[in-house]
Amino acid sequence: MIRTEADLSPAAGLSVARRVTDRMRSGELAWLALLLIVALALSLFVGRYPAPPFLTPGRLVTDELAQRLVWSLRLPRALAAVLLGMSLAGAGTILQMILGNPLVEPGFLGVSQGAAFGASLSIIFLGNAAWLVQGSAALFAFVGLGLSYILAHRLRYGGWVLRLVLAGIAVSALFSAGVGMLKYVADPLRQLPEITFWLLGGLWSMTWTQLRAIVPITLIALLIMYRMRWRLNLLALEDATAFSLGVAPNRERILVVTAAVAATAAVISVSGIVGWIGLIVPHVARRLYGADARRALPAALLLGGLFSLLCDDVARTLLAGEIPLGILTSLLGAAFFLGLMMTQKIQRQP
Repeated sequence: MIRTEADLSPAAGLSVARRVTDRMRSGELAWLALLLIVALALSLFVGRYPAPPFLTPGRLVTDELAQRLVWSLRLPRALAAVLLGMSLAGAGTILQMILGNPLVEPGFLGVSQGAAFGASLSIIFLGNAAWLVQGSAALFAFVGLGLSYILAHRLRYGGWVLRLVLAGIAVSALFSAGVGMLKYVADPLRQLPEITFWLLGGLWSMTWTQLRAIVPITLIALLIMYRMRWRLNLLALEDATAFSLGVAPNRERILVVTAAVAATAAVISVSGIVGWIGLIVPHVARRLYGADARRALPAALLLGGLFSLLCDDVARTLLAGEIPLGILTSLLGAAFFLGLMMTQKIQRQP
């Protein structure tokens, strides 16, 4: 093979190095996906039954109670935990890139609290049917996001990013107050425990019926986010620049944000408020796989599913009584976030 001078140029060498790096990172994503599958399989054998809390394959074959336990309780719960983590991490990645703010996650823009308010409203006044709760949660999740945008445009303090964060905090506080009022008027025997479930977050009541109710919306939203991953780099640019590169920024941003909010609302409708996954996992994904959304978004989806699954396993096995998943993810997420910020290199201004 004859090499030309162009093949030996620095630009050609850089292109080759970039292709090699892309292949290496794609292989790392494949290993990460395999790790998630292995963790999902192992989680079916971990629990309070039997003691010690690890079910052997031999006992699973011979113990009818263990078979029912794995099929009816652990499997739908593990799948729901993976969908929960993937949805929140994917939504956080998209919102952080499109809004240009690394501190944004669905909870900061009123989406999570809005969904919780809508679900609580449905529990008290419409009944706790799964489709009613999910529809109300999705509706108020979009209402929360819309109110954040409207308030951000009307605020006169700071830049756009700061105004959006402040508006999201205000909207979240508004919906939190609404949830508090609903708790006050709720039936303390039937409705109040259901609303408290939203505040703590958890998958202890997950069944195949609830999982089937959220799977269509969640999978479609995740597919849209995944297929649009290569467009996120362009959507993060200014409108004029993105339009010059052949992108319809407003239309495509609405599409991916709608998918992110829909996935978040669907999983929150069955899990309650589970914080920090949408904030911390995108940071970890970018730290490990770079800022390019073509790799950062799939990495965030896989890492989010893995993190949520492991947290749920710990929540149901660490103590005799189950730890609420939202408390555990907030504790671990805050610790990871502080660790990332303390190890981040400081960029000094010249």
